[in-house]
Amino acid sequence: MDPLHLRSAGTSLLISFATGEAEVIHWGADLGAELPDLGILVEPITNSAIDARVPAGLLPQASSAWRGRPALRGHRIIDGVGGLDFAARLRVVSATGTDRSALIVQADAAAGISIASSLTLHDGGLLEVRHTLTNDGSTNFQVDELATVLPVSPAATELLDLTGRWCRERHPQRRSIQQGTWVRSGRHGRTGHDSSLLFAAGTPGFSNRSGQVWATHLAWSGNHEHFTDTLGDGRTVIGASELLGSAEVVLAPGASYSAPALFAAYSNTGIDGITAAFYSWFRARPHHVAPAAGTDLSGLPAGAAAKKPRPVVLNTWEAVYFDHNLETLVELADSAADLGVERFVLDDGWFRGRRDDHAGLGDWFVDETVWPAGLTPLIDAVTSRGMEFGLWVEPEMINLDSDVARAHPEWIVGPSARSSKDGGRLPLEWRNQHVIDLVNPEAWQYIFTRIDALLSENNISYLKWDQNRDQTEHGHAGRPSVHEQTLAAYRLFDALRAAHPGVEIESCSSGGARVDLGILDHTDRIWASDCNDALERQTIQRWTGAVVPPELVGSHIGPTTSHTTARTHDLSFRAITALFGHFGMEWDVRSVQGAARDELRRFVGLYKEHRALIHSGTRVTADLADDALILHGVTATGTVAEGTTAALFALVSTRSQAAEQPGRLGIPGLEDARSYRVEAIFPTPDDADHEHTFAHVQPPGWLAGGAVASGKFLAEVGLPMPALYPEHAVLLKVTAV
Repeated sequence: MDPLHLRSAGTSLLISFATGEAEVIHWGADLGAELPDLGILVEPITNSAIDARVPAGLLPQASSAWRGRPALRGHRIIDGVGGLDFAARLRVVSATGTDRSALIVQADAAAGISIASSLTLHDGGLLEVRHTLTNDGSTNFQVDELATVLPVSPAATELLDLTGRWCRERHPQRRSIQQGTWVRSGRHGRTGHDSSLLFAAGTPGFSNRSGQVWATHLAWSGNHEHFTDTLGDGRTVIGASELLGSAEVVLAPGASYSAPALFAAYSNTGIDGITAAFYSWFRARPHHVAPAAGTDLSGLPAGAAAKKPRPVVLNTWEAVYFDHNLETLVELADSAADLGVERFVLDDGWFRGRRDDHAGLGDWFVDETVWPAGLTPLIDAVTSRGMEFGLWVEPEMINLDSDVARAHPEWIVGPSARSSKDGGRLPLEWRNQHVIDLVNPEAWQYIFTRIDALLSENNISYLKWDQNRDQTEHGHAGRPSVHEQTLAAYRLFDALRAAHPGVEIESCSSGGARVDLGILDHTDRIWASDCNDALERQTIQRWTGAVVPPELVGSHIGPTTSHTTARTHDLSFRAITALFGHFGMEWDVRSVQGAARDELRRFVGLYKEHRALIHSGTRVTADLADDALILHGVTATGTVAEGTTAALFALVSTRSQAAEQPGRLGIPGLEDARSYRVEAIFPTPDDADHEHTFAHVQPPGWLAGGAVASGKFLAEVGLPMPALYPEHAVLLKVTAV
């Protein structure tokens, strides 16, 4: 059987069948159209080794003497006895493909299983791999793991992944790749605040814009593992899988299990190249919410959520919290509309019994004591002022102090087959709440019916869908059920979207605890973090944006003093930080008056002016090593328009003190031979209200009137940067001349 060679956007994936199984010979730089005889790659057989070649299979397996982590772990159950057929010997049954895709079926007839693997190398170079295992036998087969594994070059000696916690999600950590297995497990029942959105191996010192990088992401919102595995012969693979609970997937004869998709990208231009591959895939999706550059929006169907500019948002949480009062909220809507807000979102506190976070979850009825005429008066006030109305919900959760919990204790998730009413043990509470069992068809239908009714009876354009707790003892009928609960949640999103195609849904999970491509296939936006502190958001958004494009990442201006950190920042720093995402405010903007209100209105205008660029351009991150940050004291991140005609950069100081002489900083990502004008558009050195932004008497000469230079000059020589006071920022506009 001839090899399959997939090529796209500078990436090659080469699959050989010489050993009888599918083996990934190469994933990385484009090899060109002509290939040699792959027989030249046959390795020697050494002393004290298996008397055969050991392939790095698409599905590495012990039956081929793979001594690392196998792709498939499972066994057959006959007459109640398990552990049978524990080591499959999968061999290729069929393999078809094009220059961009392949479908490979491998089977073990004796063990009674087959696995179909689909591989797609998308236009921007992003690889998508999906495996489906089918039980071809006559008895049950238990699946313990089905991983997707890809080889990386021996040149990859460093590993970068992400970790974090609530309000500090997605922070990078590095380690050297050494012999053995490094595993990142997520056992939260959701993606998790500490989950690694990006799992990347690379050449020594790979950075934002240099070095070779091989990166993966598992599109799954439940328990999962990412891993790298290095054998004694020097071969390294990286992979990921769903982390299944005990007997969580047991296949009846003829049944199938589809593993979550693994997305993978190769770059020889550092992390920014990985980001470009992910953005290309996201923006090519037919249901992507933001228009591509130059998109004609005139032919959209009425009410379509997709393909429209991302509206300016005002969320009420940090403005009023649980204090819902129609007069106050109408005043807030008036103030928001005056600033140019386009979407007004009413947060937690509107439903029955919800005066704090101890009660009400599950009772998805408008509270008649607070809203005697329902939500209609507020919705009418919002929409009459030209804004969309959005609503906060948390449909996957339940409070014990709720009518639905009292009526249906059997709907509460727990480790026991019995309900709490019958003596079954419940998991520990988290924020005074439990999980409603969406695997139970009656509970699922109840939640669908209530949210469907809310959307049918009210003019709601947007749901902020929260999910505020881990699910560490998640069970249905006494058996682990994170897998089924995750799929049930996906079905719930899809059913509501089908019933209400004009409604957008944001995935929030106590901030950023459910950020992954799995949930983003069913929703329209993610909330990156509950922290609106601009300093924390700089890192959170930088690494969220390594995979997820800014039009899908909620980014709001919070109050002057942060709700979550008590840190105080100038409006300009908070606004410039929020600008590079799906921009909004979470703040009682009634209190913003005078010059501050004029400045806030100006930033709303800047967002509207530049959102098409921010939400369609190429992400560019200046290449600074950690020691260079100490010297410069500033970072530069921005977006470059398609065709490199324009760009917008944020120049940000995150240092604890200002640098005396910050030095020059290159502005990358522009066209070498083209000339560009670089200018500071907010604040400027002569802005009397922002004298404290600049930590010197005399700024660099170009800052006052702008600078004109070629893209090559700006990238290689750069411009002397202003010395900014700590936790301040300047917005730079770049225009081709």
